[in-house]
Amino acid sequence: VHLVESGGGLVQPGGSLRLSCAASGFTFSSYPMRWYRQAPGKEREFIAVITSAGGSTNYVDSVKGRFTISRDNAKNTVYLQMNSLKLEDTAVYYCNVHLSILIGTPPRDYWGQGTQVIVSS
Repeated sequence: VHLVESGGGLVQPGGSLRLSCAASGFTFSSYPMRWYRQAPGKEREFIAVITSAGGSTNYVDSVKGRFTISRDNAKNTVYLQMNSLKLEDTAVYYCNVHLSILIGTPPRDYWGQGTQVIVSS
């Protein structure tokens, strides 16, 4: 399983960014995908999830109405569109999949290396 995030950067408050996560090593279209973030000095927190076919999404309250998770199963990629960014959105953003890569073994979390988002004026 390999997850590679991209699209982070420096943005002013109120601005937008679109994060991407390219996945490989598993049947991407069979699994829900999640985005998490970790701010300096804080625990990693869940942000958003999208079902395997993309028909349903869910978000943490702090990003509802501002962030949109989507996926393209033909490209094995999940996205996070972030609008109306706030200072408190500054964090490293990670994509995540929870799966068992070997039959008979318990599922586990897989993470990418993360992409840094800095919201600053």
